[in-house]
Amino acid sequence: MSDLTAVEICAGAGGQSLGLHLAGFRHRLAVELDDSAATTLRNNLTRVATESKQPTPLVAVGDVADDEVWRPEDYRGVSLFAGGVPCPPFSIAGKQLGASDERDLFAWAVEAAGRIEPQAVMLENVRGLSMPRFAGYRQAVIDRFAELGYSADWQLLEAKDYGVPQLRPRFVLIALKEEFAPYFCWPELKPTTDTVGTALYDLMAARGWRGAEKWAERANDIAPTIVGGSKKHGGADLGPTRAKRAWAAMGVDGLGIADEAPGSKMPVDFMPKLTTEMVARLQGWAGAEYEWHFHGLKTSRYRQVGNAFPPPVARAIGGSIAAALRKEGESGARQKGTAFHDEVYRVLRERADFVTVADIKRALAGAFDTDQIQRRVDFLIRDFEVEVKAVRGHLAYRLGEWRAFRGQDSHVRHLAFAERRHRVRIS
Repeated sequence: MSDLTAVEICAGAGGQSLGLHLAGFRHRLAVELDDSAATTLRNNLTRVATESKQPTPLVAVGDVADDEVWRPEDYRGVSLFAGGVPCPPFSIAGKQLGASDERDLFAWAVEAAGRIEPQAVMLENVRGLSMPRFAGYRQAVIDRFAELGYSADWQLLEAKDYGVPQLRPRFVLIALKEEFAPYFCWPELKPTTDTVGTALYDLMAARGWRGAEKWAERANDIAPTIVGGSKKHGGADLGPTRAKRAWAAMGVDGLGIADEAPGSKMPVDFMPKLTTEMVARLQGWAGAEYEWHFHGLKTSRYRQVGNAFPPPVARAIGGSIAAALRKEGESGARQKGTAFHDEVYRVLRERADFVTVADIKRALAGAFDTDQIQRRVDFLIRDFEVEVKAVRGHLAYRLGEWRAFRGQDSHVRHLAFAERRHRVRIS
């Protein structure tokens, strides 16, 4: 029996689940909203649990923030609380509404961690969350974890640096109880040696296509970030216009997903589409230890694969967390990630009265100019309640409540989902 247990939310089809399993964690519970993804997750977690002679984990299907689907307190004290909460609130491709987006669950996940009290927390999201727009949001997360007794750190990681032939940057938060934090180090880089061509040649040649070798030579680069899309935006394809151009340069038709590899009668210079199996390999499901079976029709399976967290990346991070929880290595060896803190937020948070931009500039000893400070204040107004009034002829600000959904009944997220909550189905 493993001594490391995990609860995972917004688990999707299980990319992160598999990576954490290979890092030594054993799930007690996984929560997912989508039925097809949950079926994929349940089938595979049952299989790997049986193979490793571990108890079969529960899979709860429904809204992760609904206490009728699961109660965080029921899993108090697990080793790891992990998840990939919805990314649209922070995505560069979206409106970046942050705390005002009804889909935002990041702050709720922080509060759920407080209810579970795990030894460690791992939450991942899109690169957009690392941008200046969300500096105050990130600082609020760091500060809240500190209040809960955790040392938290952010890092922007790319799949290509962990053996996956794809860019796929993800912004990862790791929080550990102070007892374990000194032992944590971000995983060492192990850049991929594969290209799209070398990774997929055998699959592309599987039905006898004579152009496979030449195609593999042309596909001599790593993949752009694969996107799974959403039910609202139609069928499966390989992403926006820029991504499709990158795919075309490697000889891949990005306008859709194929049912099978090209056959022997296809022209040598044919531009093929990728199959779901090929996309899964580019996401890191490669080799016997990463065996995973996807449930559903082609478009559903593609979305499950395309939206996943690459298993090798999750495995690398999970391995570092596992080592810290077992206190392996030397205490104090922790390597800090990039400091994504918001100094303007801190000044406003520490001051109970109204402060002007000039006041903030003086408090920061001129580290930022007036325009930079005003821009940060404008960002904060989008994620926090900020009172504004005139003081000595200038606008002055006082920071109020975080607008992010943390479980409060009055929040737009609660109101939007109240009428269409999913009820629990556990297996």
